[in-house]
Amino acid sequence: MKAANVIDVRLKQYATATQAKYIDAVNEAGSVTAGAKAIGVHKSTVQEALKSAKSRAATAGFSPEHDMVHTVPDPFVMKGVSTLYDDKGDVRQQWVKTSLSNTRMVEAVKEWITWLVKEAEGKSPVIPAPKHVNADILAVYPMGDPHFGMYAWAAEAGSDFDLDIAERLTKAAIDRLVDSAPPAETAIILELGDFFHADDNKNVTPGHGNALDVDTRWARVMQVGLRAMVYVIERAATKHAKVIVRIKRGNHDPHSSFALALSLDAYFRNNERVDVDLSPAVHWYYRFGKVLIGSTHGDTTKMNNLPGVMAADRPKEWGESEYRYWYCGHVHHKEVKEFPGVVCEYFRTLAAADAWHAGQGYRAGRDMCCIVHHRNYGEVERHRCDIAMLEKEPA
Repeated sequence: MKAANVIDVRLKQYATATQAKYIDAVNEAGSVTAGAKAIGVHKSTVQEALKSAKSRAATAGFSPEHDMVHTVPDPFVMKGVSTLYDDKGDVRQQWVKTSLSNTRMVEAVKEWITWLVKEAEGKSPVIPAPKHVNADILAVYPMGDPHFGMYAWAAEAGSDFDLDIAERLTKAAIDRLVDSAPPAETAIILELGDFFHADDNKNVTPGHGNALDVDTRWARVMQVGLRAMVYVIERAATKHAKVIVRIKRGNHDPHSSFALALSLDAYFRNNERVDVDLSPAVHWYYRFGKVLIGSTHGDTTKMNNLPGVMAADRPKEWGESEYRYWYCGHVHHKEVKEFPGVVCEYFRTLAAADAWHAGQGYRAGRDMCCIVHHRNYGEVERHRCDIAMLEKEPA
């Protein structure tokens, strides 16, 4: 007769694929030590995996060893449990208190993301490096507010937009731009924030709780968004020897943007030609010869203050550079202003306007571009891909 399971199999519904495999191994072998040995991993690895899975399950109210089996629906988390036992020690009644957020929930989510990216670690294919590149030029691909997961209906907002359209337009734009760009040795994929329209499945803006028009399920949005960014990076790697990736946090996706960056970093960890920058800084800088580039989403610092911020944050690079630029998103329209010593630019997006913005009269153009800098002369050329070029029906 088979012994009872060491780990409750219901825990698997809160586990990643790897964690579920560990649960099965422990139950089959009869102990954590034997299970770890059977699948060829260290005991501590299995223990860490089980702890992470149990932690996530507990935030949903599932911890049978503590008589907690009444789970709560997402996005709620279990805040507390009151249990009434009889004189025999059996549970008679139980009250489950819920909350939308708490510190432990944040920690559990971080642990969960860590395990998710572990399963993707080093999975990128080998991409042949280009044979001929120019080390004196830099190609920057700004991605203005992609808003993956946003939904717009043409009859209401002027243009249709959904998750599948976002992926198609992003891939088509990078194809055109990479094909037209010169063979710069280094490229920067500069995602300017608000890659995701919603930060989680509550489908409201994190800061003010404004309702959002969303398409499909949030988990699918994350998956398709990751797939699209992998395509963008791999496509750039066919033309450029070094690809630097910067995912900016936006006011729509302050947390999911970092999850995207972590996932990309794990996926490309085996590729020495791809560098995913994981700095949490709101203001980011890159120096290339006499060129200094700064970037921020645009929701926290006003344009008129950006020159002073760059000079304060990077005084040495400011003094040693001659061509300085700020690249920002957030406003969804093109705006360029030259200040003494620096040019500040806000970029358009490929995304259509949602119903609210269309109703407010926003009518900006939609495009994506590649900006080419020479290390001694600053910006020397620019390639632009208009939305009409991407939506045109093939002949």
